[in-house]
Amino acid sequence: MQQGIPGEAHTTLGTVFREEAGKLVGALVRILGNFEVAEESVQDALLIALERWPIEGIPSQPGAWLLTVARRRAIDQLRREARYRDKLAALEYPIVQEPDDRLRLIFTCCHPALSRETQVVLTLRAVCGFTTAQIAHAFLVSELAMARRLGRARQKIVQAAIPYRVPAAEELDERLGEVLAVLYLMFNEGYLASGGGTPARRDLAEDAAWLAAFVTRLYPREPEALGLLALMRLHLARADTRFDAAGKLILLPDQDRSRWDRQMIAEAVELIEQAAALGRPGPYQVQAALVACHAEAATWQATDWPQILALYDLLYHLAPSPVVRLNRAVALRYVAGPEAALAEVEALALDLDGYHLFHAIRGELLLKLGQHERGRAAELRALALTSNQAEQSLLQYRLSFTAPK
Repeated sequence: MQQGIPGEAHTTLGTVFREEAGKLVGALVRILGNFEVAEESVQDALLIALERWPIEGIPSQPGAWLLTVARRRAIDQLRREARYRDKLAALEYPIVQEPDDRLRLIFTCCHPALSRETQVVLTLRAVCGFTTAQIAHAFLVSELAMARRLGRARQKIVQAAIPYRVPAAEELDERLGEVLAVLYLMFNEGYLASGGGTPARRDLAEDAAWLAAFVTRLYPREPEALGLLALMRLHLARADTRFDAAGKLILLPDQDRSRWDRQMIAEAVELIEQAAALGRPGPYQVQAALVACHAEAATWQATDWPQILALYDLLYHLAPSPVVRLNRAVALRYVAGPEAALAEVEALALDLDGYHLFHAIRGELLLKLGQHERGRAAELRALALTSNQAEQSLLQYRLSFTAPK
């Protein structure tokens, strides 16, 4: 959608579009009760902005500008359909965007009539304004395959006539898992961007954390919601130390722990304890506990690796996946040595060949064991698979030490 825009303008427009897309769709769905008309009207408004803003400049109130255009587009479409006269009348008056419009929209997209995959990809697109490429990266599939999934998802939500509302408590079990998955992916994209001109999108990560906090206020006795919010806050507590002034990634061992937000860490640990007291352990709670182990260690050398390894064992029991095994192998390195870790990593080659972190971790272990040629090849493969500029810079720096003499 942003083809042809210069780099700086491209980034600015992308930020505005991401911030406003979900709010606009949510506001129009609330008025119209029609997901298809709302999404099409907002997409039309975004396209018009894409044509005009690079020439005229971004307006002082971009959300209001987009909402005005989207409303006009919706009015044009509804005038052709007599059965929407009441909705048309509602659109003639100013539309107030309510704070929980996006949350309602998330729950709408996560209706049980939709498959889990449809729930997640549709919400990322409609609510969060993710590009097809970003969603494809999150699911480790091609952009073309994801574009097809999104097309099927839009058709399904319209055909199912799904209501626009936050579910009642008795419906929550059917949808909360999907909602948390969406917020988790949204946070991850903000914390370490899959591509574009910036290594991270702090505003997107904070937006995901705000929505997660909103969920916990609605449902304070849902331990996985508490665990996810704790996980996000633990990561945000050290966000200021993850990149240097030039935007280069600073790995955990080299971060300045004196700059970590200790109050936010303490609040996150309290959330983990609240979740644990409810007696229903889950993957987000365990991931939060893992990050808390790092956050509470005074130094990298003081990290409790046996405890981290035990938590990864629990996480794999609750939510087995190749990525969990890969992360467990990193912890295993500091408990049993790089040889044992490499054996675990090599066993994941078929499952994770298209995942850049698999090759980056494998390359680092091979280099540690003195297998320079194989290690360099693995790191080159990782470099080819990532679009994040900070990760690319780090890999290029490491490769500079292994270049043939």
